[in-house]
Amino acid sequence: MYLLPGIIIGLTCHEYAHGWVANYLGDGTARYNGRLTLNPVAHLDPIGFLMLFFAGFGWAKPVPVNPYNLQVNMKQGMLLVALAGPATNVFIALVATVLLGVFGGLGLPFLNNFLSVAIYINLVLAIFNLIPIPPLDGSRILAGLLPGENAWLDHLEQYGFIILIVLVFSGVLRYIFDYLISPAANTFLNLADAISMLLRLW
Repeated sequence: MYLLPGIIIGLTCHEYAHGWVANYLGDGTARYNGRLTLNPVAHLDPIGFLMLFFAGFGWAKPVPVNPYNLQVNMKQGMLLVALAGPATNVFIALVATVLLGVFGGLGLPFLNNFLSVAIYINLVLAIFNLIPIPPLDGSRILAGLLPGENAWLDHLEQYGFIILIVLVFSGVLRYIFDYLISPAANTFLNLADAISMLLRLW
């Protein structure tokens, strides 16, 4: 019940952010293809959406970006476009944390559960997408940080989905959840509790 809206909001804003930054930097490809919108229908991939429920990871329709249209250095531009998605998810998690801290004491279970799940889902999307495996955003960020052309990352992309499947069924992805995502979510929830406590004292 609470998972569905959290996933839809997280995926939609993640993809919109990619398109918005690309458009801001001079590439209107996402806008021309109707992807510069907050309408979830434009971004959700049915199979990727279902995979989030059944496999613990999933995806939306990738926003089309033409790096040759960017009005900045291509590598730096693609780094910013890639970073926009995870950064937006972290921002949403922070907003949900503040709202939970401010309104969590009202005794509204639906609101509290929705905000708590929104925090967790958006941190999952942010941290998972930072894994440096194509086609995840982390590979684009890594390509922007490393010197040279890094053609090996483009070559790796054809095996990216297989690598992700191996990570899921080998249990490696579970370590990411246990040692990165869960502690991050607990930190955000503790921050919400601290905000709530400060408001009561004030």
